[in-house]
Amino acid sequence: MSTSILVINCGSSSIKYALVSDRREDRIFGLAENLGSPEARIKGITVGGEALELSIPNADHEKALETILERLSHYNPQAIGHRVVHGGTLTKAELLTPEIVQRIREATPLAPLHNPAHLVGIDATMRLFPELPQVAVFDTAFHQTMPSHAYRYALPKFLYTQHNVRRYGFHGTSHAYVSDRGSELAGSFREGGWLTAHLGNGSSTCAIWNGQSVDTSMGLTPLEGVVMGTRSGDVDPSIHSFLATNLGWDIYKIDKMLNSQSGLLGLSDLSNDMRTLIEASEQGNEDATLAIEVFCYRLAKSLAGLSCGLPRIDGLFFTGGIGENSAYIREKTMSYLPHFGFNLSKEKNDELKRGTEGRIDAGVGPQIWVVPTDEEGRIAKETIHVVETEVHQTTGKKLKAQAMMA
Repeated sequence: MSTSILVINCGSSSIKYALVSDRREDRIFGLAENLGSPEARIKGITVGGEALELSIPNADHEKALETILERLSHYNPQAIGHRVVHGGTLTKAELLTPEIVQRIREATPLAPLHNPAHLVGIDATMRLFPELPQVAVFDTAFHQTMPSHAYRYALPKFLYTQHNVRRYGFHGTSHAYVSDRGSELAGSFREGGWLTAHLGNGSSTCAIWNGQSVDTSMGLTPLEGVVMGTRSGDVDPSIHSFLATNLGWDIYKIDKMLNSQSGLLGLSDLSNDMRTLIEASEQGNEDATLAIEVFCYRLAKSLAGLSCGLPRIDGLFFTGGIGENSAYIREKTMSYLPHFGFNLSKEKNDELKRGTEGRIDAGVGPQIWVVPTDEEGRIAKETIHVVETEVHQTTGKKLKAQAMMA
């Protein structure tokens, strides 16, 4: 591996990692899971596609990172890129410094389930590898190009000016990668108007004009927007007062219900896995059928709404676990969008193999593509850019200082 970047994504009890090199087929990746428990382990893929499973009983984040990095150290990664969900008002990937780490910490109230875990990973890798440049790549950064009429809530101004209450958007690395790759495939790299649908256990949509985000479905938190695996997406804000008044629920119980017990799981009372729901629906489960219909209808409704941010619609990109793999969901979603001239080819849609990219429209009207996402690759690309920029600036400063001394 001539050039490699280690990508780290820390969750509350897990760490996703990937060693991203020049060739995608050489990528090494895995997951450390169940951290802090006797069942802690690392599962992944090593060089040549060989499976890895390693028990690390009771390991915490730091121990797991030590194990991961020890196994990868002989590949000599040039830098570490950290996925960070919320960057607050930071507009681009940043080299990790005490100031940037503090700003990530200050954004914790906006992502209380995510940023603390990211900070644990950052702290551990900076202690273990202080000599390596490390970069934070933010889910929110791609959406910082949204105009104010798209990101402001109709709330008292002081909540925005004093407390940063606004729409931020998430899944930025995925929307950025897919829109770049998709528009390149379409022959108009970073040109025109495109809609993206990142569909998985977490789902969001985005409107992109000339390579920049102009609107997205998620807001202050990753709860806003379309129906997801266990998240409700948009609901009437007064549901909080209704449940508090009539059921005596406190804010923590309501928040847990909306984030962990709703979405496909809540509607179906069966599962948050779309594959399970499609199978159950085919067997006559009405709740599963309803969950699928709500998911596709709300998705189409979101895409139609986001189209208001585009001067024109050149096409739509599906991505994410559901978007890449379920022809059924793609077809059902498109059936709710008859107003924009989309013309799905059922044959192309059904024939598209899992994990492959391809165009699935009939050649008339806006294009429809399936583009497998590569968030790790995007994070690595942004990490390299930040590191190279920093090296260039540092070299320039040294040369300037030397010239002044001469």
